[in-house]
Amino acid sequence: MAEQIPINPALLVWARERAGLSNIEATEKFRRFDEWEAGESAPTYAQLEQLSDALKVPIAVFFFPEPPNVPSINETFRTLPEAELDRLPSRIRLLMRKAKAFQLNLAELTGGRNPSERLITRDLEFKPRVNITNMTTAVREYIGVSLEDQRGWRDAETAMKQWRAALQQVGVFVFKDAFRVRDLSGFCLYDDQFPVIYVNNSATKTRQIFTYFHELAHLIFHTSGIDKVRDRYIDRLAGDSKQIEVLCNSFAAQFLMPEDAFNLAVAGRRADEATAEIIAAQFHVSREVVFRRFFDHGRIDEAQYREAVERWTAQWEGGGAGGGGEGGGGNHYWTKLSYLGREYVSLALGQFHQNRIDETQLAEFLDTKPKNVGTLEDYFGRGVAV
Repeated sequence: MAEQIPINPALLVWARERAGLSNIEATEKFRRFDEWEAGESAPTYAQLEQLSDALKVPIAVFFFPEPPNVPSINETFRTLPEAELDRLPSRIRLLMRKAKAFQLNLAELTGGRNPSERLITRDLEFKPRVNITNMTTAVREYIGVSLEDQRGWRDAETAMKQWRAALQQVGVFVFKDAFRVRDLSGFCLYDDQFPVIYVNNSATKTRQIFTYFHELAHLIFHTSGIDKVRDRYIDRLAGDSKQIEVLCNSFAAQFLMPEDAFNLAVAGRRADEATAEIIAAQFHVSREVVFRRFFDHGRIDEAQYREAVERWTAQWEGGGAGGGGEGGGGNHYWTKLSYLGREYVSLALGQFHQNRIDETQLAEFLDTKPKNVGTLEDYFGRGVAV
């Protein structure tokens, strides 16, 4: 009989509640869970591995003396109505728990200190009523990517990878996954040391780029956030919460297409879809972003803007033009590296090669099975940017 691992039952309560499960639901998944939670028996190591996967917490947490003192995910979404959070699909809630697990992993891999020499969420601070041009200028200068650099990139895929690397350089980790929910492009989780952006890899490349900067704005305001294609919930917000959510959309659009450059690009052109295609290609942004700027400038009305966005979204949801995300082409290992990002994988492999974690722990950090670790490292060594 496999050996039971003595753990603090309070950790099981914490992990279960964090996953949004009742004791009955957890017991349906793990027959003896109620006994473990009551301290009448304990899980084996193999069962802890299954719990770690099901509840989306690092297995190391189960060996803590007490539950970690981290806020619930809902508490960090200051600008999202509670009802909107309650309506999120279970798949998205699972990915949010997974994102929080990655934050805990990062803390363990780095001794609790962000490996970047600079941390944008610490070094820049703005009020919700900030002048958007001043904010975008300051952020672009801090990140160190000029508009000329951006417009000189070969295509949207190159732009997506370059922006991801630039965010990593200023302390923001970007993870990806297949959300299986088309209306949601991404979300972010704020943390003092490890701000995380989580992106729907099934979205178009240009939509992913927009999501990077919508979520970056949230993180700079020290709040978690969600980037939805259909964002009418903003109308139900009030005060600073509404101002921040509106500002995050405006920030992303104006960061990627600064006002003067946009005005120059559209001078003498009609505010129509043909122009949107041309301008979007120049800046490596989506047609939606260009149409939003047309709307903000009063060159189209809200009905025109909404109709175009709904039509383009329907095309995307139906697998139409625009293409999905990066990574893999169906290859498990390329996809895994794309989802995790090179910096995170490098941190985990570094700890392994310094004998600070074993192969089983490495597999947990890399969200894979131990038998896959060697092949995943081989693919990582080929040096393909993700």
